[in-house]
Amino acid sequence: MPGAPRAPRAPWPRAVPLLMAARFARSIGQGALVVGFTLYLHALGWGAARIGAVLSGALLLAVLLTLLVGPASDRLGRRRFLLGYECVVLASALLALLSAQPWVLTAGALLGGFGRGANGAAGPFGPLEQAWMAQDLPASERARVFSLNAALGFGGMALGALLGALPALWQRELPGALAFRPLFILPLLGSLAGLALLWRARDGVARPSEQPVQPAAAGTPASPAATQSARREQNGLLLRLAVANTFNGLGIGLVAPWMAYWYALRFGHGPASIGPALAAGFVCAAFGAQLARRLSQRVGLVDAVVYMRAAGLALLLVTPFSPWFLLAALAWAVRSAFNRGTVGVRQALVVGLTDESRRGLAATVNNVSVMVPRAIGPALSGLMLARGWLVAPFIVAGVFQGAYLLAYRGFFGGISAARP
Repeated sequence: MPGAPRAPRAPWPRAVPLLMAARFARSIGQGALVVGFTLYLHALGWGAARIGAVLSGALLLAVLLTLLVGPASDRLGRRRFLLGYECVVLASALLALLSAQPWVLTAGALLGGFGRGANGAAGPFGPLEQAWMAQDLPASERARVFSLNAALGFGGMALGALLGALPALWQRELPGALAFRPLFILPLLGSLAGLALLWRARDGVARPSEQPVQPAAAGTPASPAATQSARREQNGLLLRLAVANTFNGLGIGLVAPWMAYWYALRFGHGPASIGPALAAGFVCAAFGAQLARRLSQRVGLVDAVVYMRAAGLALLLVTPFSPWFLLAALAWAVRSAFNRGTVGVRQALVVGLTDESRRGLAATVNNVSVMVPRAIGPALSGLMLARGWLVAPFIVAGVFQGAYLLAYRGFFGGISAARP
């Protein structure tokens, strides 16, 4: 009734703010390398096809690791895997800070995710974070928590992208490719902070009491037939998710990893202007995450994703035809608000597709079904860019993004976040 007091929100589990803080710390280094890594390789004389092959290889390895550890984390816990990831990134950043040997940079891209940009997520172990955050979190809070988590990641990426412009300040003292080397300090510090924060978090293992199958009646355990039926329904939803995400991954991989490099080829700009341009996109994405959360409260999770990403698709197609750098950067930045801003509500939908005991599996399916086709994208667009085709990757990506919207709306229209 009007004027009735709102029920107080339940306190978040202790792990949630710690995971959010770790994501923010991690995202700063990721944002800096989204700007600097491909430009660094370009300055070292690497060609577009070679860079694309390394980026694709990194994504394929991430898929393999996700498949291995995602479902296992439901039984063994998430904390140890995430701590291990931070140690690997720390070691990769330290090596890259000291050496420009091709094997060092390739290992950094493969193991540390350099240049890929995951909005602060823990690379291939991102599904573990999602499942851990969802544990003990009321379904009504998931969209809010995941949207805030995404906004923090985008904010850190924006800060990192601004810091990615710093090589322009010391190019006289550190000429050529050497100017990019200090940027690897940022992921190193981010991993140190992540280690400290994750060490304090309570481990996330699905306890038997948290593995519910909805009872047939109050106080009555579900029958084996009902349990089997629920599992079949969940499997069907995960299969639909994988099909839709295939289109999404192809659309992302063709363009997103290349934007800093594309700006350099198309307009001849360097990190001093590319860094702020990409930072603006991440700032817009942070605001977009909150817009998506509010819109989802009005029209539902699925329609919020479809409406916002349709606007993002239009801006994606505008970007390559922009005659000036400022216009292209503006179109891409606003596109980030509508496209990347939906990540939180999409994650809220995913963790609600299964019961607690299978959330690691659901998050793994979600990530892998995006990452496999996304891994193909950089190699394909690298070949296009090597031939001087600067518009073609955007057009092909737009086709796949349109197919994703149709599939997402068709498969999940009417499904709520609180499922089952």
